[in-house]
Amino acid sequence: MIPSGTDHQAGDGHDHSSEKAGADPHAHGGVFGPNTEVIFALASGGALALGFGLEKLASGLPPWLPLALYVLAYGFGGFFTLREALENLRNKRFEIDTLMLVAAAGAAALGAWAEGALLLFLFSIGHALENYAMGRAKRAIEALADLAPRTAHVRRGDKVVELPVEALDVGDTVVVRPNERLPADGFVVVGATSINQAPVTGESMPVDKQPVPDAAAARARPAQIGSASIVFAGTINGAGSIEIETTRKSTDTTLAKVVRMVSEAETQKSPTQRFTDRFERIFVPLVLGLAFVLLFAWVVVDEPFRDSFYRAMAVLVAASPCALAIATPSAVLSGVARAARAGVLIKGGAPLENLGSLNAIAFDKTGTLTEGRPRITDIVPSGGASETDVLMTAVAVERLSDHPLAEAIVRDGVERLKGAAIPAASELKSLTGKGVTARLERATILIGKPEMFGVDGVAPLGKEAEAAVTRLRLEGRTLMVVRRGERDLGVIGLLDTPRAAARTTLEALRALGVSRMIMISGDHQKAAQAIASQVGLSEAWGDLMPEDKVEAIKRLRAEGKIAMVGDGVNDAPAMATATVGIAMGAAGSDVALETADVALMSDDLAQLPFAVGLSRRTRGIILQNLVVSLGVVAFLVPATIFGLGIGPAVAMHEGSTLLVVFNALRLLGYRNPTRRAGSLDRVAAAPDPEPKGKTS
Repeated sequence: MIPSGTDHQAGDGHDHSSEKAGADPHAHGGVFGPNTEVIFALASGGALALGFGLEKLASGLPPWLPLALYVLAYGFGGFFTLREALENLRNKRFEIDTLMLVAAAGAAALGAWAEGALLLFLFSIGHALENYAMGRAKRAIEALADLAPRTAHVRRGDKVVELPVEALDVGDTVVVRPNERLPADGFVVVGATSINQAPVTGESMPVDKQPVPDAAAARARPAQIGSASIVFAGTINGAGSIEIETTRKSTDTTLAKVVRMVSEAETQKSPTQRFTDRFERIFVPLVLGLAFVLLFAWVVVDEPFRDSFYRAMAVLVAASPCALAIATPSAVLSGVARAARAGVLIKGGAPLENLGSLNAIAFDKTGTLTEGRPRITDIVPSGGASETDVLMTAVAVERLSDHPLAEAIVRDGVERLKGAAIPAASELKSLTGKGVTARLERATILIGKPEMFGVDGVAPLGKEAEAAVTRLRLEGRTLMVVRRGERDLGVIGLLDTPRAAARTTLEALRALGVSRMIMISGDHQKAAQAIASQVGLSEAWGDLMPEDKVEAIKRLRAEGKIAMVGDGVNDAPAMATATVGIAMGAAGSDVALETADVALMSDDLAQLPFAVGLSRRTRGIILQNLVVSLGVVAFLVPATIFGLGIGPAVAMHEGSTLLVVFNALRLLGYRNPTRRAGSLDRVAAAPDPEPKGKTS
């Protein structure tokens, strides 16, 4: 059961040292396997019922026979309770198990064997049912760990051999047949298929995959691999046979990290749980003091010591804060497990609760509210240069960079140049938040925002380039100026495309009660405002350097709880400053997984309302559980002082504990209000699609 006045982890009184998600030190096994505790509890109840029946209904039987059955009920009902109490006392912990044993022993000493047996029966059956209920939430986490197959078909020369996934090395080529689960993270090198990524990312539809254009380049720069070629362990292959090159060992896959982080999330306490811990540290000594005083009630009240002792034991049982201690951990565990099943990683109770009490959400623009795939819309040469000069110079330099705008310039520039030979640039240096500088054909090249020119020793823009900047800015373009030496070559205008789901997602968040949403961007204010108006936002803050974003989040946090939504890489400082940092598309980013409080595994903004809605539901469940647990204690303490027996007190005590656990389990069935009907939740609950007997 729950320790009084000690730290709790996932609703029990022990440290979760097992690495396997869902390991429960209270899930007692024995001669009858994992159901031994339930069987012992039922045996206790059977012996109690038989003894009571013989005592009340049968006459002429020897008096020792009912007593023997009561003792048998004590043995079965108290077996696991005694074992646990002794373990807790060795660890200098005083728990409800000890209180129950003391009360049962006191009942026996007073000759109330039937009542003591009833106490142990109710306690043991409640304990067993509680473990079963909590096990359901833990099994939801265990199911994540079981998604990855145990073996993989690995190419060794001309042969394909079957190996345990633990034997896979980075760089191995794995053959994945149709309808098999993928055994490793990696990228596709042979074949095309569609893959159901719902087990990891929560995406409702299969995603088309194709081979990387250049395996050597992908190997050298894994961060540049397109999402259409990246695959994850535990996802399900479609109808095509493919070969993938592994990029991580089995212990480092995205799935393994998610399972590990979700398991660790159980132990991270929420604000409510920390409050209940503080409450218990004050409440438990008061209860013990009250029970001690009641032991001497016979001195003041005209009653035998037997009645005073009985009342003191009843108060100890009634006032045990078992339901209170498990009220929050059970809800947090269920909420975290439900989120993980839907492709949302929530790292503990604090982010889960905070997400449901947000006053505002700040969104990074690029890659969050927009597709993150800007296109070249305008090329305005200046100083006698041609469009080809501008593009040739920009592509030569930007193909050395991994910035999204650089990728767009290279992609569209190469297409516009129609196969023309592009010179090689060198010595690329990034000017954070401003642009880049490099060497090309012995000349210094500067490419960056118009704001970087005319400051810090950089010559200002010429009139022709300045006029182009002014015109394109009014049209909401993101601008990159290209300069060669002292000469402005021209201005490139780019425009990002808002995500299709952005407007509906923001509407869903408003419906959930998020009152303020702001877009923050490093782009010019006009460009930021243009995108904001397209997605339905009235607030857009542009011209922000990375350090400016941090200051913006600090200002917003001073006004209330604020979440920052970004990609977890460039936005990491701002995300760390926010009350809750939320990373999108985290399945492909180690940095996002590590830095964010909440990680949306797929690159799908529609997961955000689900996460916020689940958090708000979790907060509601926690509040309900606290009302029930505190209400029962508030009723039972005076009731037992004024004569309520131990049996009814234990029944109500255990009933309230089970009630809060089963109430928390309702979170496992939470439905995503923004998802198309049936898509994700059917996938999450679906059986393994692999043919029986087939291994991957």
